[in-house]
Formats: sequence, C-alpha cells, structure tokens
Amino acid sequence: MLLTVTLNAAIDKRYVVENYRIGEVNRVKTCTYTPGGKGLNVSKPAAIAGARVVATGFVGGHAGHYIEESLKPFGIESAFYHLPEESRSCVNIWDEANHTQTEFLEPGFTVKETDFAGFLDKFEHLLPDADVVAVSGSVPKGLDGHAYRRLTDICKTGGKKIILDTSGSLLATGIQSCPTMVKPNLDEIRMLTGRDCIDIREMLEAARQLHQDGIAYVAISLGSDGSLLVCDEGCFRAKVPHIDAVNTVGCGDSMIAGFALGLADGLSASDMLRRASAISAAAALREETGYFLPADRDRLLPQIEIEKIG
Repeated sequence: MLLTVTLNAAIDKRYVVENYRIGEVNRVKTCTYTPGGKGLNVSKPAAIAGARVVATGFVGGHAGHYIEESLKPFGIESAFYHLPEESRSCVNIWDEANHTQTEFLEPGFTVKETDFAGFLDKFEHLLPDADVVAVSGSVPKGLDGHAYRRLTDICKTGGKKIILDTSGSLLATGIQSCPTMVKPNLDEIRMLTGRDCIDIREMLEAARQLHQDGIAYVAISLGSDGSLLVCDEGCFRAKVPHIDAVNTVGCGDSMIAGFALGLADGLSASDMLRRASAISAAAALREETGYFLPADRDRLLPQIEIEKIG
C-alpha cells in the first residue's frame, strides 16, 4: 500500500482561456475541478498505475467532503483528519493562445498543534500497512518547519520507506532526518548544498553530497531535459523523448508516484527511473492534473533512455 500525505489538500480548478489579459474580463472556455495538493497529485497516478493508495492529511468543511468524494472514482481510500474550516482552492489558468500557465494558490486554513497531534495519531495507525509513504507539498498555516521531520522520524522508527517532496525550510529541515528519497529541483539542490550546479557534473556532485549524508535516493528534476538519480547503485540520467506537452502541472508529482511504486516493487534504480520518467511524460500529455493514460506510459517507456554516468 502507498500512503500519501497531503497536509494542505485543495480543490484544483483549471481554467482554459484564449489570450489571457491582465486587468480585463476573461471568458473561460472550459473548466475542470479535481482533488489537488501535491500529495493527491501523487495519489491519482499511483492509483491509475494499479497501486492500492490511502490518502491522509487535512481536509475541512464542504470543500473537504468534495475532495474525498472526488477521490472515489480513482479507487483512492480517504483517511483524512477533518477540520471545520473549508479546504482551500487553487486555480490554474491555461492560455491556449500564448501557451502560458498562471496559478493562484490559496493559503488554506490554520492548523493548531492539538489538530496536528490528532493527525499524527491517525498517521501512526495507518503506517503499519504502508509499503512506502509519500509526503508532498506545503503545510497549512500554524505548522512549523519541523512537521515533515516529525513524520520522517515516525516512518524511520517504523521501518518504512519515505519520499519527501517539498521545498524551502520544510525540505532543509526534513532532510536532517534522512528520508529514503528526495527530488529537489535545481534551485532547491543549490539551496541545500551551496553549490552552483551550472552543469551536470556539479549537479551530480551535489546529489552525491546529499546521498553521502544519508539519503538513499536523490533525484534531480531537469524538466524537459529529463532527470538524474544518485543512489548506492551509481549515478543515472534519464532522457525523455520530445512530446507536445498539454499540462505540465503535477508532472513532478506523477514522477514521485512512479518512484514510490518502484521502491515498493523493489525495482533497480534504472528501472525505477525509467518507470517514473514514463509516467511523468505521459501525465504531461493530459489536460487533467495528476492523470495519465496507461497506453501513453507504455508507449513512452521504451523511448526513455537511461545512461549510467559518473
């Protein structure tokens, strides 16, 4: 079972417009509503890939019930801690004419320490059935920078693999407890290591630094240029074929889903990187965030080039 943690869940609203104009009335051509937050954008592709997924975190109010109901068609089991306040919404505006995306992210409710203690109790009860835990995204107001470190410590005490995908102080503090895997982008790994990372060699050195500090798998996202993975098996680079991307929001989360499934299945590093890259690329072909067609994944899988380097 994959246990995903979304402490700041949301309703994701995607508006498709033609030639978005600031300060003017913009007519929306189409709109879609999906359960969102980075952890849920991991949950959905993992469930599509066939995994049993249990989603936990915080939801609140009528919006929270909508989020839970919207997960049912994916077969995702909800195990959220409920608050009376309304869950947030996040808006993504896709401009068809200019091929640009603009996002508006609501801050959401404030979580009290007593609520977090209640969530931790729920989390500890869910943990024994989990093969891998994926913790993603931001935290609500009221929680400090140690929230993810506390979750990582609980997972490690329970002997569970945990992937941490976040940013800023949450990431800097969380890696002190050495999660099983992290996937920083270039800005984040520069922040973590103090290196310039202006070329692949320096990126690999930065990833090796984190690996030597105790993180078993360090992946670096390079966007359309693929990704890097450093682990005990060595250093690997994935190159993806050119695709006509429709929606890149959530592609990193889809990659995390692929990594989580690979860890659960005990795949080699190269096979895990290939699967994660194929799922991420397939997700970019769909308008829906955190969604892919297995046929697209299967078509792209043999086109992913994995090179062992360093």
